[in-house]
Amino acid sequence: MKIGKHTIKHPIIQGGMGVGISWDRLAGNVSKEGGLGVISAIGTGYYQNQKYVKKQADNRPLTQEEFYNKDALKAIFDNARKICNDAPLGCNILYAINDYARVVRDACEAGADIIITGAGLPTNMPEFTQDYPDVALVPIVSTARALKIIIKRWARYNKVPDAVIVEGPLSGGHQGFSYEDCLKEENQLENLIPPIVELANQYDIPVIAAGGIWDKSDIDKFLALGCAGVQMGTRFIGTHECDASEEFKQVLINAQKDDIELLKSPVGYPARGVHTNLQDLIMQGKAPKIKCISNCVQPCHRGVEAKAVGYCIADRLSDAYMGNKELGLFFTGSNGYKIDTLVSVKELMDELTK
Repeated sequence: MKIGKHTIKHPIIQGGMGVGISWDRLAGNVSKEGGLGVISAIGTGYYQNQKYVKKQADNRPLTQEEFYNKDALKAIFDNARKICNDAPLGCNILYAINDYARVVRDACEAGADIIITGAGLPTNMPEFTQDYPDVALVPIVSTARALKIIIKRWARYNKVPDAVIVEGPLSGGHQGFSYEDCLKEENQLENLIPPIVELANQYDIPVIAAGGIWDKSDIDKFLALGCAGVQMGTRFIGTHECDASEEFKQVLINAQKDDIELLKSPVGYPARGVHTNLQDLIMQGKAPKIKCISNCVQPCHRGVEAKAVGYCIADRLSDAYMGNKELGLFFTGSNGYKIDTLVSVKELMDELTK
């Protein structure tokens, strides 16, 4: 699979998962085994027990610059490189974050070969990578209309996407649809793909399918629909090398199909995760007080939306990363309940490609 100037041996991208689910160990090992490992830029201030954070409040990174910590991101890339050497490495950076432009530049400086961006339409994404012409740019979309807008807006930079990821409503974390639209047949991934492939082929843009992809038969299905590859996130949580806490992995291993649901989020779109004690506390009005320390995403409006839905997403995702089962927010795709044991990244990649 070719993305810009970079060649990935197997047509598999490991989805970027934050806070701290896909950092150096997972991304480094996926790239080592021939996929594209993707480092999440979300919440890097928590890396290595907040070693790189200069200021803290309530034992959390203080300010958005500390939450999206440049030195920690560089250390994550450096440590991933020790695992995968010169194999391509990606970085997932949400367009909705308050420090998007700065974090994109930080990722380029840190050594990212490919930048992947969703959570909004990154219409000015090329503006921030003009000093790094070898860095490939990959937006995430959910409709052909969204890709059309991006192509039109990027024309002013004489740039088209080096690939596009099409994410359906079975993915983990935030969705590109409203709650009701997530359930509609026309918005299921296999129905989204054909018109996007038709448009992308006019510009030689590789299409990558994402959301609910579980095994090799799923991969073959979307390759047959004209995709160049797939993106898989949840499947990689079930690996020994995943950077998530062992408690996080255990939550998924213990989860039943009915435990995985669409949850309200301060970001304004539904997010898929496991129903845990946190959701019960929210419904009872007993969730932790919202202080908005990190000012992590624009749609939250500095805690306004967090108070409306009853929790701070930055704090609760970081709690999950650190293994707090009582207060953590545990994102997963619709198939997360199928994880029943942990395997190595090598074993998983072998299963998906042979």
